[in-house]
Order: sequence, then C-alpha cells, then structure tokens
Amino acid sequence: MLGAGRYLLGVAEIGAIVGFAWLGASAARARLLPTFTGLPAHLATAVLVLALLIWTAELLGTFGWFEPLPYLLVVAVVGLLLRGWRRRGRGAPCGDRTRGWEVDVATVISVAIATAAFLKFAADAKLKLSTGMTGFDSTWYHGTFAAGFMQSGNTWGLHFIAPQFLAWFYPANAEVLHAVGMNAFGRDILSPLLNLGWFIGCLVACWCIGRPYRVGSWSLALGAMALSVPALSDQAGEARNDIVGIFFLLAAVAIAVNAWAARGDRERCLPTGALLVTGLAAGLAAGTKLNFLLPVAVLVVGLVAIAPAGKRWHTILAAGLPALAGGGYWYLRNLIHTGNPLPWFDHLGPISLPAPAQELGGREEHSVLGYLADGSVWSDWLLPGLHDGLGLLWPLLAGLALAGLVLNLGRGAGPVLRVSALVGLAAMAAWLVAPTSASGPEGMPRGFESGLRYLAPALVLGMALLPTVPQLRDRLQSLGSTSLQSASNSDAKSRFVRLRPAGVFLGLVVLAAAVGYPVQRDYLRDRYANPTFTTPGLNAAFRWARSVEDARIGTTSTRQYPLFGTDLSNRVEFVGEERPHGGFVAPASCLAWRRAVNAGDYDYVIVSRDRIEPGKPAYPPSAGWTEGPEATVVLRKLPTVIFKLKEPLDPSGCG
Repeated sequence: MLGAGRYLLGVAEIGAIVGFAWLGASAARARLLPTFTGLPAHLATAVLVLALLIWTAELLGTFGWFEPLPYLLVVAVVGLLLRGWRRRGRGAPCGDRTRGWEVDVATVISVAIATAAFLKFAADAKLKLSTGMTGFDSTWYHGTFAAGFMQSGNTWGLHFIAPQFLAWFYPANAEVLHAVGMNAFGRDILSPLLNLGWFIGCLVACWCIGRPYRVGSWSLALGAMALSVPALSDQAGEARNDIVGIFFLLAAVAIAVNAWAARGDRERCLPTGALLVTGLAAGLAAGTKLNFLLPVAVLVVGLVAIAPAGKRWHTILAAGLPALAGGGYWYLRNLIHTGNPLPWFDHLGPISLPAPAQELGGREEHSVLGYLADGSVWSDWLLPGLHDGLGLLWPLLAGLALAGLVLNLGRGAGPVLRVSALVGLAAMAAWLVAPTSASGPEGMPRGFESGLRYLAPALVLGMALLPTVPQLRDRLQSLGSTSLQSASNSDAKSRFVRLRPAGVFLGLVVLAAAVGYPVQRDYLRDRYANPTFTTPGLNAAFRWARSVEDARIGTTSTRQYPLFGTDLSNRVEFVGEERPHGGFVAPASCLAWRRAVNAGDYDYVIVSRDRIEPGKPAYPPSAGWTEGPEATVVLRKLPTVIFKLKEPLDPSGCG
C-alpha cells in the first residue's frame, strides 16, 4: 500500500496535470466554440483536455521521455500558453441559459434511469477492487501496454506481447491514460476506476445529443439502457477500451449536432471551430480501437458531403486533419515500423503490402456476416448469444436502436442528424464484417457474445438518436413536461448559482482523495492475492509475483499483466523472436528458445499454457527446454513452471 505522503503526492500530481490541461482546454474551447455553454461546453472541453493529455504523452513518448516530471511540466506549459487565447465571436448560446430552473417528469425519470445504470456499473467495478483487473484483455494487452509505457517512457516502439492478432500494432489512446495514472502513483490504483469516468462521459454525451431538440432527457435514458447491456459489463473495473471509444464517438456527434443548432441563420455549414473539435473527438475514437475507423471515416466524409460546394475543401481540412491528429499517431508508428499503417492487411486488391509473415494466432477468425445465412449457427449460437449479451429484451433494444438510425436518414431530420445516423450504421457494419465478431472454430462462434461489444457503439448511438427522429420529437417534448419545481429569481436559485463549478469540482476532488486513501490501501492488499480467474498454475504465478520487485521476467503466458508485481517494477516480456516488418513469433525449437532466453537476460522464466486441454501435454515444450543446471524450479503447478535463472542457458543442453 502507499503511505500517506506518497499517496498525496500522486493526488497532487494528477490534480496539477488535469488542472493545467483544463485551464488551457477551457480557453481553447471558448475560442473554438464561443456559443457553447453548460454541459455541451463541458463535454467539448473534456475532449480537448483528453487530447492534450494524450498528445503530450505521445510527443514525449516518441523520444522515450514519457516520465512524471517532464510530462507535468509540458502539460503545464501548454495549458498556460493556451490560456492566453481569448473568447471571440458572438452567437446564440448553445446551452441552457434560463432565468429559472425546472425539473420535469421526464428529467426525473431519465436521471433515475441513468443513476441506476451508473450504480450497476460502479457495483461491478467495486468487485475488481478486491481482486485486481482479471479480464482476459486487461491482463493480455491493455494493462501490459500501459505498464510498458510507464516503465520505458516510450510509446513509439512496438511493445511485443503474446503473438496473437498482431496486438502490438493496436492503437493505444486509452492505455496512455492508464499510464498517466501509473506514473503519478507508481501503482495502478486508478486503472479499475477510469471506466467509471468514461461511463459518466457517455451519459453526458447522450444527453447533449438530444438537447438541441429538447429531448435530452429521453436520449439520456435510452442511452443509459444501451450502456447497461451485459456485453458492456466487462468494461467495469477493467482496462478494456470499448467504453472509451464509445465516449469519443458520442462526443463527436453531440458536438456536431449542438453546433449545427447554434449556427446563425445565414450559415449553411458547421463553423470551423466545431469542425475542428468534432473531427478531433472522432479521431480520438479511431486512436482507441480499430473498429471505430469506419464510423469515423463516415463522419468526416459526411461532414464534407453536407458542406456547401465552395466549403468542401475547407471542411476536409478542418475536420480531417484533427481526426488524423486524434488517432493517426499509432497508425503512423505502424507505417514507419512495417511500411503499412494496418499490418493486418497484406493486400489491397492486387497490390501487395508489407506485413509480418505469420499467422494471427488466437481464435479462428470468422465474421458475423459469414454466418448470416446459416440457420444452425443462428439457433445454436447467435440467438443465445444475443440473449445473453444484450439481455432478455434484446429484440426491442436492437429494433429501437436501428429505428433511431434508419428514421434519422429522412430529409426531415436535417443534414447533421443524417450524417450521425450513417455513423451509427457504419459502426454496425464494422461489427458485421469484423474478423473476430464471430471468432471460434468453423460453425462454433464462441467469441460471438464477447464480440457484441463491437456492436455496442451502434446500439448506444441509435438509442440516443431515437428521440431526435422528427416524427417523435413533438410527442416526446410534451410527455412528462409538467414542472415539478421552479425557482425563477428566488433565493434558492441565488444560492444555487453561487456554487461555482470550480468550487464544486474542488470539493469533489478533496472528497475523492479522502475516500481514495483507505480504498487504495485495501486494493493493493487484495490485488491478485488469491486469483481464481485462470489455470491453477498461472493463479499461483500471479500470487507469487505480488512480492517480487525489480525483476526481469520472461514468459510464454498470454496473460502477462499480473506478473508486473504490486509496484509495477518487474520488467515482463513474452519470450519470442522478432521478424521482418514488425513480426514477432514464439521460438519453435529448443535452441531458438535458449537463445531468446539468454538475449532477454531474465531473472525468472515462467513457462505455461494458457489453459489445460485434454490430450495435450501437461506443460509446454519450453518447460523441458529450460530445465538444466542453470535453472532452479521455484514453482511447478499445472500447467505452469517458474524457473529462477542462475546463469545463461547452455545451447548444448538441447542435445
């Protein structure tokens, strides 16, 4: 556990980083979106804050300087420089400026639904505070990338992990933000909590989507329902990044529709500032997860299509360049390392592209599209998967979301809503064709239920857009409009408005810091203390690693993150061999294995299978390849062996 002094130092560092970033981002937002007020303004500012934090990490990480002090200094300097911007321009405010305030029935109901959704998500996250992050993807690559960024200070190099799906090429905006928290505290105490913030951000964005049409409460309620599907429950308390990409996509749509509603009568397109922030939010989604590439491209192209003919090149630059800035870093890194920004594709029609010459590994790839006409797969796998992944009422949920997208394609919806609907349909198409959306053996798509999280962006966006459908707006505006409370020009209102946002935020920070100290103490005490989420041998290895510090550990396990130890000081690597164009494979022979182990200069080697499978040897071949006088067995439990290396392995021992 962290002592009070070290904990408060971490709190102060996070507070300073976020404070300086917000200081600069709020000034930039006031200049780029001068008509925005209220929640839309805060949403846009949050996007700019996150962009600043990610860009700073990428800039420093390109040179291996992503470390606590340089990071804080650069964020502070940039924030103060941006503060020099002054608000320009006038227009109709894009927010909620009223003389009084009212709470109607629809608002009460929607807030209750959103609160219930958040409490459910928070309850699921609380479970991970007593175990550590246990999800497969969190322990495979999300946590591993974040810890690797924190340890090395490098974001430009390829962080090789288990050779499955070429995962070291994945975009990593979300993992960078986990690394920011790890840098501040030297522990991962923020990581199980970050997705709570993303969940709240998604709720705010849903409300903002409906706000210009006076149906914000309905968009909030329906969006909260979609965010609560079982397929997204594994985001709680984990480092999974689906919820992160959903937030950025919703924010991009919300900023676009609010800016469209606030434009002047003579304006026929979005202002430049709105295009910049919308494109940036969309690009941040593409820099988070691959399945957002298609909807982001549709959004940018759609904004260009609805612009007047004389403004289209301007729109391409104003929306496209920020989109590239938001997510292009990772694809540029891939291009420089391999000659291909998307190394999963080695052909573009007849054109051959550079890519690693290796199998993707992991589950056998299949898409939902490939099974659409297969009745037996539908009855045995897809329908049960939809029931379990989206809930008992999945036909209603899917139907409403699809209606929200399709009905907004009509001419009465307006240009920006039509583009937003196309974005949702593109997200659905990305799920249909994704090669892992129905992964598993032929005719047995075991990964279908988990892959429904790739459909979730379309569901949430469709539900948030449903109340904006022209045929529904008037009816929804009238429903629940009875005022429950009004306080125009009253003492109550005067007291309410004196609560400055900065003061409220500071109070919440102090409260969170006070509550967080005992929480982090219990979390670090229980983190991987009694793991039960994988094989007996790996559970034992993860328990063993808790007390190991500053060790170099080589492993064959796909799950690596718990091996970094409680203080994240262990250097953990998958034992493998690099190949051309960014390839990375497991050694296929004893001699190659021993050479790779010696090159890694490891203190410990952990060899293991990821699962116990009938008919296969109890331990992987690398266990036998490691045995010898140079290696002492520390732990042996099916299907895992931990070796302590006393000296380099002798290649002649392979005979």
